Amino acid sequence: MTFKFVFDLLKRLAFLPLILLLVNCTEEPKINADIEKVAVDLEVIRFDREFAEASLQDLPALKFKYPYLFPEQYQDSIWELKMQDSLQRALLKEIDATFGDFSEQQKDLELLFKHLVYYFPRIPVPKIITVSSDVDYVNRIILADTLVLIGLDNYLGKDHRFYSRIDRYIAAGLEKEYLISDVAGTYAKKVINFGRDRTFLGQMISYGKELYFKDMLLPLASDEEKIGYTSEQLQWARANEEQIWRYFIERELLYSTDRKLGPRFLDPAPFSKFRLELDNESPGRLGRYVGWQIVRAFADNNKIPFQELLALPAEEIFKRSNYKPKK
Repeated sequence: MTFKFVFDLLKRLAFLPLILLLVNCTEEPKINADIEKVAVDLEVIRFDREFAEASLQDLPALKFKYPYLFPEQYQDSIWELKMQDSLQRALLKEIDATFGDFSEQQKDLELLFKHLVYYFPRIPVPKIITVSSDVDYVNRIILADTLVLIGLDNYLGKDHRFYSRIDRYIAAGLEKEYLISDVAGTYAKKVINFGRDRTFLGQMISYGKELYFKDMLLPLASDEEKIGYTSEQLQWARANEEQIWRYFIERELLYSTDRKLGPRFLDPAPFSKFRLELDNESPGRLGRYVGWQIVRAFADNNKIPFQELLALPAEEIFKRSNYKPKK
């Protein structure tokens, strides 16, 4: 078969305004009344501000107050230099300009943890600590027992001058609207057992579970925020879902354990790699998107508790999902 990535794209795009209109006319998402009643005492500590406002004389007190933020292998001279570093001061200034008092994000975090406590009552509500991480975008969210560290300098906006040397597809995820989704994703990895299924299908559904976890815990978030796509990328994935699935089926990829499939369709990348002329029209991580749709189809067709769904093997989810992408 000749696999086109145009997929009649121009013809589809002609209907895009209508699609967007229909999406906008759908019913607004609502919060479960029982979840709204959940009491959450969420403490947010703005360590980034404390450090920015501290003097060299304040360093011993900061180390005593936050010993877990000052590893013993680093001498005081490192922190003293950081306190006086002009780039650090510029970072902290930009964090303030982007987030202000952090009240909007704190409200969203409280709603997230209401959902987490409702579905997973054994997971404790953590203490949130905001930091400046020297733009360590790989570790922008760190979950350590009952602490969640959030590197706010990783959410200043994709076009920020501090990100000029970062690959554009990575910088695209450094927007503040992805912060809550990233926190939810960190908890998803804690809750979901990714298991030993190394097939392409198994990995797709593991990522699909992670995204469905966000569906359940972030009901007010957009699909773009959950998966980290732009609106255009999400529309592309939706418009071409049937053709993508056909490609996976016809090339017998579902039960393949070829490690090269991860970089092609699952890992963060500027585009997915079908090895076709128009690959660069596609967003990356399309395997995750398809896995998400399979898990959603399973949830629609099988009324079982959310927690049980997360524990099911990928093969069972696939077989019982009756997944059929729309043409």
